[in-house]
This record gives sequence, structure tokens and C-alpha cells, in this order.
Amino acid sequence: MLGSQVVHKAESEGPVTLTRRGRAVAVVMAEAEYVRLRSAKLGFWKATEVFRSSVDLSGLDIDEVYRDVRDRTPGRPVPA
Repeated sequence: MLGSQVVHKAESEGPVTLTRRGRAVAVVMAEAEYVRLRSAKLGFWKATEVFRSSVDLSGLDIDEVYRDVRDRTPGRPVPA
């Protein structure tokens, strides 16, 4: 694929992975996508606040969510 074709494909279809000897070495993407990714840097706390403000967690039953996750067996005996 020629350079201009790669650019057109990245603009119209999304990121294009460039390879060398079968290994990915670079990605060409539309500038708008690049700017979006670069400006999306939030710190952990800010990202948590954004998530909490955009998702309704009031109906979430945490005990139900983790009901089958935790192993409730007593574990191994520990010598005294």
C-alpha cells in the first residue's frame, strides 16, 4: 500500500498498523483520533470521578456482584 493510501485508509477506516518483517512497528491514525487520545489523559482520581458521575451505581448490589467470586472455604490450618 502506498503512503497516501495508508493515510486515506486511516482517515476513513481507522488506525492502520505498519509492520516490518511481520512485526507491528507503528500505527498511522487520523489526526482527530490522535488529538482525542492525547487529550484524554486524566489522573486516576479525575477518571474515577468522571466514571462515577456518568454511571448510575445506586442499583448495584455489591454483595450480589461478588457472590460467586470469593472463596468462602476456611483455608489451610495454621499451626499455633
